[in-house]
This record gives sequence, structure tokens and C-alpha cells, in this order.
Amino acid sequence: MPTPLRRTSLAAVAALSLTALAGTGQAARADDQPRSTVAAPLGLWAPASLTLQRMGGMVYTDLGLRAIAHDRAFELRSTRASYDDPIRTVWESPTGPVALPDGTQTDFNGLPDLVKVTFTKDGATKPALTTSVSGCLSGYITERVSPDAPATSPYPRQCYYNPYSLGSVQGIQAGWSTMLIPNGLGVRLRTGHYTATATIAEPYASSWNLAPQDATRTIEVTVEKGEGPIPVDRTRQHSPAAQPAAQPAAQRPTGQRAGDPPSTTPDLRALPAWGIALSPNGKRLLFSATVWNAGTSPLVVDGFRRDGEDLMDAYQYFFDADGEQTGYQQVGQFEWDPRPTHLHWHFEDFASYTLLDASQTEIEKSKKEAFCLANTDAVDLTVPNARWNVDNSDLSTACGDYSSLSVREVLASGWGDTYAQFRAGQAFAIDDLPNGTYYIKVAANPGGNLIESDTTNNTALRKIVLSGKPGTKRKLTVEQVGIIQEGCGGTAVVGAARGC
Repeated sequence: MPTPLRRTSLAAVAALSLTALAGTGQAARADDQPRSTVAAPLGLWAPASLTLQRMGGMVYTDLGLRAIAHDRAFELRSTRASYDDPIRTVWESPTGPVALPDGTQTDFNGLPDLVKVTFTKDGATKPALTTSVSGCLSGYITERVSPDAPATSPYPRQCYYNPYSLGSVQGIQAGWSTMLIPNGLGVRLRTGHYTATATIAEPYASSWNLAPQDATRTIEVTVEKGEGPIPVDRTRQHSPAAQPAAQPAAQRPTGQRAGDPPSTTPDLRALPAWGIALSPNGKRLLFSATVWNAGTSPLVVDGFRRDGEDLMDAYQYFFDADGEQTGYQQVGQFEWDPRPTHLHWHFEDFASYTLLDASQTEIEKSKKEAFCLANTDAVDLTVPNARWNVDNSDLSTACGDYSSLSVREVLASGWGDTYAQFRAGQAFAIDDLPNGTYYIKVAANPGGNLIESDTTNNTALRKIVLSGKPGTKRKLTVEQVGIIQEGCGGTAVVGAARGC
């Protein structure tokens, strides 16, 4: 058996092994397994051996398994023509699009059952464990593994999920790799020596013309008894807000407008409300709402703080197709939100949420009336000029703190901003509402202050029915949209024929 490779040294082994990629068009390998003589579009890499720790009866590992694109980028595009249609995924092959079989993907959250993994103990004739792992070819752990490869990768760094997404892109840049099991695989294994076999499963392997030697890797695995508890990652805890700024921002635009909007502009659209449920006491209607940008340019709103105030003047900036700034328009203001689930700066005219009765007359407006723009959901990365990689993908990157002199909030083309129901003030109070039919209305750019290419697609309605007795026996039925299945339970939604 080869000398076991400690998990902590995997990166070093990968760096040494992958140097063989340059000019070969083949996936480097830490052992001497045979390699394909036919240029494959994609290959696997894994270390020859691993030593893993067993804690609480479980072993956690990513196997060091990477997918590598050879002499050209490996790209998948997934689209849904409407909510009544299934997702269609195609590989952009050198000879043209190659479609995966119908029904392969039911959502945009990666590729289901992409990798099959078996663990067989030494001397055994049958595997001790077999499992399948879903994967994403746009992993957040990516590396340039060929010195001749492009310096950067344009592809997204993960597969984003929203039940009402319309299009996605997955890809590996030429000469780059991505980790196929970045979140780790948890398996129950006893201590001992195993052979782990990882294989790109069907129908992926045949659709992508992968020979067995390209689609399979084996790793010699030693499982040892672990020592101590599993460490807890505390790096995501929030730091307290800073003290208020002493002076406002030094520079602000002069005048209300400088330059006209270019031909490339944002296009804000609303998705149907989703994640709809009743609170445990039956008194509130909870939901999530997404507004996204289908336009050919990002929505860019900058705020500049007023002297001595918790307010910022807001300006929308315009950019041409080359990304050059062409002008701006004053579009309102930002306000500081001190509530515990916020603690950041909000733009006041991005979206609105309204509860309508059966005649679609407004009966209640959500108290959520200001927003921090962030690219939380990839809704359709196939629209023209869509950004596949974004920096402000969560609220901590975009919304500033109490000391901020200015903020820039961006909604990139193809991306949406989702607000979930746990945010303070968003839910509707329904304890005094009679049973019957209602609609949740999500509206983008409700005041019309933002400049966009089309305002006819800014609203979406979601039909619901309240029944039962007020309180904990209240029942909710949510009309299904097309063939979308959100499930039932927690913050999920059910079809019109069933209730939660």
C-alpha cells in the first residue's frame, strides 16, 4: 500500500501533480493509473491516498476529488422556457450543444447524483458503503492547474438556488480545476484500510464522452480513530457596529443629472412570492420575495451621507456596454436600519410587498419598505451581459455599517435580491382576516424612481387561500406556479390541491 497522504498536505501534492497538465491535455494523477489516449473534455484528479479521522462514528472527507477541464473550457447551460416547462441542460461541446436527458435536473442547484462513491475494505468482496453525491461544476474551490491556462475564470463560484430561477451557467475554465465535493461527504466507516472509488455517474459520463479512465479515480483510504471534538467554524460571526462617522463623504455629484442613460440599462422584474407559510401561532403570513435584474446593465446605486444625519442621498449610475460610466440620476435616499436583523443601510425605493383581497384590492402593505441590494440569487445567468461572478453576494459585503460615509449597492444582470420572512417587519398580520382568497403582490421599483428599460414586468402575484379556524388551526393553501414544486413544511410552499 502506498504511504498514506495526510489530508493537510493535499494541496501540496495537488500542486506538484498538476504541473504535468501543461501541454498534455490530460488529467495529472498522483498514481500510475492508465490515462485516456483520446482527448477528453473533462477528467478527474484525486490523491493516491488519504488518512482520515473517525469521530463519533463518522468520517468526513471531500476525497480531494477535482474535475479538470483540458484544452478548452467545459461549460453547461441550463434554461427553463417557462414555469410550465422542465429544465433543459446542454453541454457546449466543440461540435455544438449536447443535451442531457430530459428530467436530469429538476432545479438549478447543481447536478443530482453527479458522483458515485464506494468504499471497499481491504480483503472484502463487496463494498462497505456506496453513496451518490450531487455536485456543481462551478465550485467555490477552483485552481488554475496549468501554467498556460488563462489567468482568471469567468464562471460562477457556486450553483445558486431559487425555486423560480430561469437559467444558470456552470463551467470550468480551460486548464482549471474545481472541487467536486466542497462541502464534504459524511460516511459511517469503521477504522481500517479501504479503497475508495469515485466515478462520474450516468448519464453525465456518456453525454460528455468520458471514457472510464477519465471518469473514475481510486484512492487508498486509511481510517483512524480521531482525537478531540470536531472544530467549530466561528469566522462567520458578525462584529459589532462601529461608531457613527464624524464627517460626511467628501465628494458628491453636482446637479441632479450628468449624462443620459445609455442603451444598456437595468430591467427590474419580480418573481412570485415563495417560501410561503404561516407562523406557528397562525397570526402572520410569512414569505420570501425576490426582485431581479434581467437587463443588459447592472443596477448601481451609490449613497453619500448627509452631515450629522443617518441618511444618505442616493444616485443611480449608468454604464455603457464597455462598463464605462456615462451619467447618473438622483433616485432617493438611504436610511440606517438599527433593527437586530438588519444593522445596515437601506435604499428606500427598490421593492414593495402588498397583500390583496380576492378582487386584487390592497388590504395590507408590508412594513418592509427599504432594502439593502445584494446579489443573493442567480436567477438567469444566460441573459445578455449577465455577470457570472459577483462580489457583493451577501449583506455583509454591500450594505455598510454605522460608520460608513458612503455605500455602493449593486444588482448585477441576471441576479436577484431575496428577502426572507425572518427579516423584521416583512410578514403580514392575518389574525383578523376572514377566510378566503388573497394575493401576495411583489413589486419592483414601486415609485418609478429607478431608470430601467421596461416597467411593464415589475409585478408578480401569488394566489393563496386561508381556511380553518384563527390561531394555531389556521390553514394555508398556496397555488402552484407551473410545474414548480417547492415542497411542504418549514418555509416551503404547497400546490393548490394540498395544504400545510
